[in-house]
Amino acid sequence: MSLGYAEKLSYIEDVGNVGMVEYFDPSHVLREKIDQLAIMIKKSKHLVVFTGAGISTSCGIPDFRGPKGIWTLQREGKALPEASLPFHRAAPSLTHMALVELEKAGILKFVISQNVDGLHLRSGIPREKLAELHGNSFMETCPSCGAEYFRDFEVETIGLKETSRRCSVTKCGTRLKDTVLDWEDALPPKEMNPAEKHCKQADIVLCLGTSLQITPACNLPLKALRGGGKVVIVNLQKTPKDKKASLVIHGFVDKVIAGIMDQLNMQIPPFVRIDLFQIIIVQALSNDRRYVNWTLQVASAHGQRAALPFIKSVEISFLDREDYKAAILDKQPFRLKRRTAYNKAFEMVLKLVFSDGCGCSSLEIDVPVDFKVSTDCFDFDKDYIFQKLRDKAVVESRCGQNAVIERKTILTPRSDVTTYAIVTNVVQYGKTCKAALDSLSNGDLRKRKANVTGTGSSRKRSKGSSKCKSRSENIRGHM
Repeated sequence: MSLGYAEKLSYIEDVGNVGMVEYFDPSHVLREKIDQLAIMIKKSKHLVVFTGAGISTSCGIPDFRGPKGIWTLQREGKALPEASLPFHRAAPSLTHMALVELEKAGILKFVISQNVDGLHLRSGIPREKLAELHGNSFMETCPSCGAEYFRDFEVETIGLKETSRRCSVTKCGTRLKDTVLDWEDALPPKEMNPAEKHCKQADIVLCLGTSLQITPACNLPLKALRGGGKVVIVNLQKTPKDKKASLVIHGFVDKVIAGIMDQLNMQIPPFVRIDLFQIIIVQALSNDRRYVNWTLQVASAHGQRAALPFIKSVEISFLDREDYKAAILDKQPFRLKRRTAYNKAFEMVLKLVFSDGCGCSSLEIDVPVDFKVSTDCFDFDKDYIFQKLRDKAVVESRCGQNAVIERKTILTPRSDVTTYAIVTNVVQYGKTCKAALDSLSNGDLRKRKANVTGTGSSRKRSKGSSKCKSRSENIRGHM
């Protein structure tokens, strides 16, 4: 946590309306509004979606102003919500993936997000069609050449500070910076300018799960009104912009979007997460050239010193070699040093034990080693391999599929580097979508308010969603 961050949170929570009442449209009204919105989207020529924390609550990431929101709990002096999974393993919600399908169909033209959870980008929304106004906890950028790096781990800083890594672009090498804004930071023009442009062009700006209270971001949707466009708001709480909206829907975002997709006769695609890791073998001949001193490392594809968050431990065994002692590596960096006769080939089996939040518990990789034989170098078409892995994971409805995507040799010191891609999560939204439609009534509640004793009911989560950890360092944009 950066210095003074908690104090800034306290200041903002006093400014905002925390612990707000949550409203639910009656079931018949909700269905009528969903039908109305579906017709509007079908006729739309330039749909823009503006998102806040409410689209990520079903992923296990808490919001701010709800009964169990971060600012509500802080104001009441209560502990922040605990979660069983780390932030970096959060999977996109039904809504995230529905937006991906709408974009692929050419209906959705642009997404503007106040969230820093990176779920829009991870879901598959193209970077050029996404403005992340408050940054991305998993993104680093080069201040010199502008290159962006989307990580599988949380970047360790906030406030546009330098990180421990450098740009890998040839002849650049500038130290990278995080992208998450601190309170005093202005919204970056790179994100703000296209967001403003698309809002002015929009015939509909659909606001999902946002209180529309944080300036200047909250004023962006209103720019559509000047060109004759309309604003639609889907949120559980009332917002300051409700009076200017053509349609206001009080209901869970996932339920509303599930209903929209059903009305449009569109399927919500599954989410398949593919992570990368490297197996690196560094070798050095002894002076008499009879032995090889070698080091095995299981490393991040983002750099040998980068975190490898989805692997908990590595168990190493050797086939048909009783004189080779097995090893368990349970601390990063995962590194093993050994000495082997130069003329002896052998085969290792690496059992990768995955961390919480992954859809499979472990994976075994066979690694043949022969120091006398030169390693074949290649670089496959990564997009093609990724698509094949996704297709297989969806058909089999499980994860664990893997493939080698690159192998290269570094001469000094002599190192063989093999990069693997592996499917670590598969989420199907069909059942979740049906459950959302079946429970479209929102129950009998019309409104709900958190009380000071904390006994107010918490938000419902879809059965297929997973909880994830939310750190206070990363809540800057979940508004």
